[in-house]
Amino acid sequence: MNKLLSVMALGLVLSALALPAFAEQAAPPDAQPAAAEAASQGGRSGYIFLGGAFGAGLIILGAAYGIGRIGGAAVESMARQPEVARNIQTAMIISAALIEGVTFFGLIVCLIALFFTG
Repeated sequence: MNKLLSVMALGLVLSALALPAFAEQAAPPDAQPAAAEAASQGGRSGYIFLGGAFGAGLIILGAAYGIGRIGGAAVESMARQPEVARNIQTAMIISAALIEGVTFFGLIVCLIALFFTG
């Protein structure tokens, strides 16, 4: 499992390093039709939407992984010590709620980046 996470982290770092290659060049002053076309599109390119969708997907995958780990560990610990199952369940619900809160915040940031840039 650590190997998979290492490969995923490496892929994320490499894709983040490649993003400046997609940066737009400034239009020369004599290229008025291209500047007018960019202004009509709001200055947005498809990569902004791709970045927002990629970020939202990573947030959802991270939250699902975290809540899955919490649930699995909680069920395992309840099976080992049934007398403290109520306390474990309470701690699990609070932890899952905190992860959901951070997930919603991250998704809102992605949506703001999508709709209010350009």
